[in-house]
Amino acid sequence: MTPFDYVSDIALIAVVVLQMRVRTLTLRSLLLPLGLVAGAGLVYLRPISLAGNNVTLIAVLAAAGLTLGTLSGVSTSIWRRGNTVAARAGLLAAFLWVLGMGARFAFAVWVIHSGAAAVGRFSARTDITGAHTWQFALVMMAYAEVLSRIGVLQVRRVRTLHRPALLSVVCGMAFLPGDLRRLA
Repeated sequence: MTPFDYVSDIALIAVVVLQMRVRTLTLRSLLLPLGLVAGAGLVYLRPISLAGNNVTLIAVLAAAGLTLGTLSGVSTSIWRRGNTVAARAGLLAAFLWVLGMGARFAFAVWVIHSGAAAVGRFSARTDITGAHTWQFALVMMAYAEVLSRIGVLQVRRVRTLHRPALLSVVCGMAFLPGDLRRLA
């Protein structure tokens, strides 16, 4: 792994730390993770063979990323704060994000240091072909995780912005929108 590999993978994992503090949620605030995976895509995505079970590997890892990103986005707290929307990733959102990004990073480190033979044997047994198929599939996993989380957060941001900022009624009691956040 190159220094770029380490920096980009650690940065993607660390993004969630920034999101664990309350921040205003805008489209611009979600561009950092998107920029990081776009950079990784430029570096790592090369044409691959679609023979054997390569497409299956890519689909399985992309589905895992999609699931983790969606669940991370859904489990992030979002509330209206005046004319803006605030967000904070809690422990579950952070865990899901780190699970996906950290697993990719750990797998890459393992393959470089001692797992290459095991991955080679598994690839031969399961008809995964081509030198860059695993790398391609892992980048697709990261793309799916980042894009699904961004998508979920943006849909939730827009819905929250368009909700009336009036009193909300919960169980027959009136609460201001900020009070509802504290109940969760």
